Amino acid sequence: MYSAISGLRTVRRYTGEPLSPEHLEAVLDAGRWTGSSKNRQGWAMVVFEGREELEGIASAGTFAVWVPDAAAAIALVKTPHGNDFDIGRLAQNLMLAADALGIGSCPITLHDQDRANEVIGLPDDHEARWAVVLGYADEREESEHRRQRSSTGMRGRVLLADIVHRRRFSR
Repeated sequence: MYSAISGLRTVRRYTGEPLSPEHLEAVLDAGRWTGSSKNRQGWAMVVFEGREELEGIASAGTFAVWVPDAAAAIALVKTPHGNDFDIGRLAQNLMLAADALGIGSCPITLHDQDRANEVIGLPDDHEARWAVVLGYADEREESEHRRQRSSTGMRGRVLLADIVHRRRFSR
């Protein structure tokens, strides 16, 4: 019933194949259709493609060394009337649309705001703290990466009973 949501996986290993223009436009259009508080649509998207551009956006993230191997990244820009909640909704729509097209994705944090602003070319009243990286998954490399993470104790989803509370938060 919720296969699109429960099946969505983060991908950090890519084939290097560029995205087709049709696929990229479809993903961006899914972002355009994201709902927003009071229908403000307080965001913009800046697309980066090619190794040099991806190296630029990766330089704003602390854990983004793998980003230049992807096909594209979309910086999620919060405009003056935007909010973080809606930026999260935008990211999820982009990732779900990409998955529906067979494209892997991963959200990244742009930790160095000064560098992000420089790379993206943002005006002072705009902010980009996150981006979504896109590319066709290298299934062999991705499986190995997941196996290694699993061997270090990284696990899947927690049980619903461990995160849902009724009436009040309890430990």
